[in-house]
Amino acid sequence: MESQSELQAQNELLYVTAADARTFVQDVLVGNGVPPENAVIVAKCLVEADLRGVDTHGVNRIPSYMARIREGVLDAKASPTLSQITPAVALVDGHNGFGFVAAHQGMARAIEMAQIYGIGMVSVKHSNHFGMSAWVVQQALDAGLMSLVFTNSSPAMPVWGGRSKLMGVSPLACGAPGGREKPFILDMAPSIAARGKIYKAYRREEKIPKDWALDGEGKPTDDPAKALEGVMLPMGGPKGSALAVMMDVFSGVLSGSAFAGHVVNPYHPSKPADVGHFLLAIKPDLFLSIEEFKERMDYLYKRVTESDKMAGVDRIYFPGEIEQLAEEERTKTGIPYVEAEVAALNKEAERVGAKPLVTATSPF
Repeated sequence: MESQSELQAQNELLYVTAADARTFVQDVLVGNGVPPENAVIVAKCLVEADLRGVDTHGVNRIPSYMARIREGVLDAKASPTLSQITPAVALVDGHNGFGFVAAHQGMARAIEMAQIYGIGMVSVKHSNHFGMSAWVVQQALDAGLMSLVFTNSSPAMPVWGGRSKLMGVSPLACGAPGGREKPFILDMAPSIAARGKIYKAYRREEKIPKDWALDGEGKPTDDPAKALEGVMLPMGGPKGSALAVMMDVFSGVLSGSAFAGHVVNPYHPSKPADVGHFLLAIKPDLFLSIEEFKERMDYLYKRVTESDKMAGVDRIYFPGEIEQLAEEERTKTGIPYVEAEVAALNKEAERVGAKPLVTATSPF
């Protein structure tokens, strides 16, 4: 049994600059056979999640991804291929490579089509976990476009009225550019909490709220290990359940990828995940000028953030704003990890002869 002081030492925060984190991830990926150009995309997306405070979908995913490569169920060398279906619709085959790369190519093509035709839709099949959906939304925002981003995922949640894992806690994400104010970015799971938060609590030996999940016997639990043996709970009861089914329809059924509970968990290196994605890019000036659109978005931002506050609330945030503020802060201070997380990451570096993660015990 570890002492309290040993546990505290393991949970001491160590800080890493975004540049060092990207370099570390790229080196580990290349060391595992990932083409350098693909490694750049994966590293950028993982570090972006950590910068935005979405630690559940960041660099700490590397050990599970590398385990899948070693087991031969994720093709490190694969690059996606694209088929043009109509002038405004395309299909990407991920060939069981990294979901980040397939989604990046898919959104890039959706953006190109939207800039010509006003809208671009891409379905992605035979892919893998692509981390935080907000980075795909941001890719469209950087091009000045609106977007919808769907994906399906491995079973973690029962349908409403059921008791066994069937639906994934797949995120629903979308975005729209702002003018002088911050853009709109929605990235949310249909469960009460993202499953990655349970894995994070498990790594850090922390408790979870009792309304997040049920254990293997169907009882509420604050133990992340028992929660991982059980099921996640949908937000809003049947509403969250229905959203999870919607993700499966648009991402799995439509694309030709796995669906109806057959997507494989990214933490279980058993067989290819066969994830599907649905990406839509939209020009915001289809019905009015871009200037008017941005003015209207800024007005909406102010109406939301300046609305009357309920008791005990100091500030109202626009969707995605908290994460954007976290990115501004962590860009200055560095990204915080605990010692146990850094040790697991450095073990992956050691396997391939890459340099360990450079850390500091205080913000930069």
